[in-house]
Amino acid sequence: MSEPLSVLAIALVCLTTLTLGALGLRLAKGTSDFYVAGRAVTPWRNASAIGGEYLSAASYLGVAGLVYDQGIDMLWMPIGYTVGYLVLLILIAAPLRRSGAYTLPDFAESRLESRTLRRGCALLVVGIGWLYLLPQMQGAGLALRHVSGLPTWVGATVLTVIVVLNVAAGGMRSVTLVQSVQYWIKLTAIAVPAFVLLLVWQRAGGPAPQAQASWWEPLTSEGPTSRTLFTTYSTLAALCLGTMGLPHIAVRFYTNPDGVAARRTTVSVLALLSVFYLFPPVYGFLGRAYLDPSDIAGDASRTVVLALPGAMLPGLDGQLLTALVAGGAFAAFLATASGVAMSVAGAIDQDVLRPLSARLTRETSPSSSFRLAALVGVLAPFVAACTAEPIGISSAVGHAFAIAAATFAPLLILGVWWPRLTAKGAAAGVGIGGLSTALAAVVSVTGTAPAGWPDALVSAPAAWATPLAFAVTITVSLLTPASRPRRWARTMTRLHTPEDVLAESG
Repeated sequence: MSEPLSVLAIALVCLTTLTLGALGLRLAKGTSDFYVAGRAVTPWRNASAIGGEYLSAASYLGVAGLVYDQGIDMLWMPIGYTVGYLVLLILIAAPLRRSGAYTLPDFAESRLESRTLRRGCALLVVGIGWLYLLPQMQGAGLALRHVSGLPTWVGATVLTVIVVLNVAAGGMRSVTLVQSVQYWIKLTAIAVPAFVLLLVWQRAGGPAPQAQASWWEPLTSEGPTSRTLFTTYSTLAALCLGTMGLPHIAVRFYTNPDGVAARRTTVSVLALLSVFYLFPPVYGFLGRAYLDPSDIAGDASRTVVLALPGAMLPGLDGQLLTALVAGGAFAAFLATASGVAMSVAGAIDQDVLRPLSARLTRETSPSSSFRLAALVGVLAPFVAACTAEPIGISSAVGHAFAIAAATFAPLLILGVWWPRLTAKGAAAGVGIGGLSTALAAVVSVTGTAPAGWPDALVSAPAAWATPLAFAVTITVSLLTPASRPRRWARTMTRLHTPEDVLAESG
């Protein structure tokens, strides 16, 4: 059924995004503006932008769907999403900014002086980015179909076109401005209906959720072959360590003026995420009381938030609230897709297009090659979103976190804190971690793993793949001391010396 108010809300969000992107275009003038917004983003604005891109469809829609489907267990999900920034704050926030890099492949090359490792990291950035982009595009298509009846490819196309225009036009300048505003759009869009629906629920006498007893019991097992406890803690490990390895998150810390600003940004992010994650569980809880399975079209991870207002408030009031949450959902798709497309475009531009143009002796400006990279970077996930069967938002994003945890997290943590790390050790660890988690993702998504422990191990691989990657990295580094970078001492000094001290000594 078509809901004109929701369609109008989505259109307004799209128009706002394009307008902000055009404003960012006027501010972007050089390479630094395209990649890191001139390294001049203030902590509060940067925190808003990180909240805008980090709170993806998995947070806006997926958490509510998981609480609806699986109960109290899933309240650990928002905790894990938020704690990841605490780990990032403690371990790498300031050193990552002091590295002076533009991207994660930049950091890998500057720290370990290896072009081969850089190429491998660039490939990982693209792979993780595509895995993150696919559910955003599919979610946009399903959200638009839910409120308008249009085919799913229409929503995916609208999202892709807007993202390409913003990223290609102004780079990080445009993306930062868009995402910082969209965080507050998303917070308003999910918080206001939540308060209204809770008031309606209270006035109605607070009908109890329709649930079996185990829905209330944390870390329960639904059957003799499930491994809920392992899956829960493995997922938490992926969220805690994977956050620092997500390319579109890591690049944000290169936009701060200095290491102190990077730390302040992270503290602000923790506050903003904590406020937001109060609300998605409310929709999952109320959905148990008011939604029938037919109301959510068999996919709670995408439609509980969108279907609940109409189920609780039939008529104009429900339509207005649905329009608000639909606009917020599309803002979530746009903000996250913009950040991911930005990181993918950066990797393709620096590690594919520019080297290729250099070999062909063709001079291309940074902005023109970056714009081409932005277009190329979204084509594969767009085609997959329009042709492949929809995959679970939380499942796809969970595997992206697991891959990041088993590849970039060891590289970043050991690269920042362990002087004996070598290029061969880092390459071996990244390779083992990436291969094992990628294979686990394929087996999990295709559903070919036997029930029980095999299925648990591939659906949540971070608990075993991340320690394996750390162990391989350390072992190979100790066995190959000759491949330690020559300028490791200078690099480690730069990572750990505050900027004001460097300025005084210089």
